[in-house]
Amino acid sequence: MAVASMTCVQLGLAVAVLLFDRMGPEGAGWVRLVWAGVIFVLIARPRPWRLARCSLLACIALGVVTAGVTLQFMFAVERLPLGTASALEFLGPLGVAVARSKNRSALLWPLLAAVGVLLLTEPWHGRVDAVGVAFALGAAVCWALYILLTQWVGDAVSGLEGLAISMPVAAVTATIVVGNIAIPRMSVENVLFGLALAVLLPVIPFALELSALRRLTTAAFGTLMSLEPAIALLLGLIVLSQVPGWWPVVGVLFVVAAGFGAERTGARDEGPPDPEVTAGETQFVVP
Repeated sequence: MAVASMTCVQLGLAVAVLLFDRMGPEGAGWVRLVWAGVIFVLIARPRPWRLARCSLLACIALGVVTAGVTLQFMFAVERLPLGTASALEFLGPLGVAVARSKNRSALLWPLLAAVGVLLLTEPWHGRVDAVGVAFALGAAVCWALYILLTQWVGDAVSGLEGLAISMPVAAVTATIVVGNIAIPRMSVENVLFGLALAVLLPVIPFALELSALRRLTTAAFGTLMSLEPAIALLLGLIVLSQVPGWWPVVGVLFVVAAGFGAERTGARDEGPPDPEVTAGETQFVVP
């Protein structure tokens, strides 16, 4: 599920880059979040008033973080190759993997992935756009928080209701931040393109990630995300004609090895706590 999610994410991002001339990075990010919010509300029909206060706050925080990672990454790929931006963004999941690993042997996979990220970004060339790097690192911070909050929400709220609350929050957050730029760029065609993009990213990937994080530890999921720069590198080549050098190709081998290692050792030790509805509120244990 996690690998399928990452493929949808990177394909959606590659297509979004192709639409920058039509709506800019602000529009590409905003219209996807708005449509995703609408779709999840129609599918799940959330009832936020039934949740415990801490559950509702977690869903709201997840929405704000989702807007942050979406918009910042759009700004990053406007300035950087897709593979490079994804590699830098991966530092967030990598940080989660290192922080949450419970034994020394598990640290091998994040370290292996870190080498792959270094080879993918090739910092020794000194040609990377500093502003693009800053946006990608900002997205990395948001992505780390997204992983933690998604597992929390997935354990606390049944089904897709957590996403049906968080995604409208993400849409509102994006509207506050970039709505004045994005909305004037929306033609009928752009709105329809945005609907197709929203299904590809984030509707399908986020639903898959929520299910994956119910089965994996955050450390394992964070390391498994090391496959994402490799997928981005491949789709950047196929869709955007961004031809990588030899070092990025070697980096792909490192991140793929780390990803498979995480998949083999990453099952959660205990099942997630079952949400219990008492007096109209969802009760849960914070993971």
